[in-house]
Amino acid sequence: MKKIRSTAVAIPAENIDTDQIIPARFLKATSREGFGKNLFRDWRYEDDDESRPRAGFPLNNPAAKGSILVAGKNFGCGSSREHAAWAIKDYGFQVVVSSFFADIFRNNALNNFLLPVQVSDAFLERILDALDADPAAELEVDLEAQTITLPSDGSAEGFDINPYKKTCLLNGYDDIDYLVSILPEITDYEASRPTTLA
Repeated sequence: MKKIRSTAVAIPAENIDTDQIIPARFLKATSREGFGKNLFRDWRYEDDDESRPRAGFPLNNPAAKGSILVAGKNFGCGSSREHAAWAIKDYGFQVVVSSFFADIFRNNALNNFLLPVQVSDAFLERILDALDADPAAELEVDLEAQTITLPSDGSAEGFDINPYKKTCLLNGYDDIDYLVSILPEITDYEASRPTTLA
């Protein structure tokens, strides 16, 4: 993941917790696949009935699509379930934009190759206004430059990311892949250390 330009889905509610993202009754599986179909399950359907989608919910709107989810402030609060990140990623989102993320959710997202982009309250409002005016409006997220841009008006803002996690995302590394990638340096370091006899 280096740069993504995509339309976005806006769910502007604040304090979206992990139980709203993926209800606890769907946490029985241990693999990461299949959680996307139950993303925001209780918000998407009337009485948990897939034949009765709520007309006003963004994921049920065919015009709302893309690989970027834009949410209100304090996204991913609540319990520490990693399944919340699994569900968002499995649904097809690659980036989540908010003006604040719960720390545990942020770490779970990064560990699952889902990029949390934290912006200012003012820039989040600008994005939400743009998407409200035009659901086909695009966002561009440049991980290498650590910027998010609203191409419709050229406005942009930087975002922070842990340098180690940035390296992993840019290269598609999990923690083990990263260690393998620096194996020559580890080997050189170990070879440079004096040998001690027990």
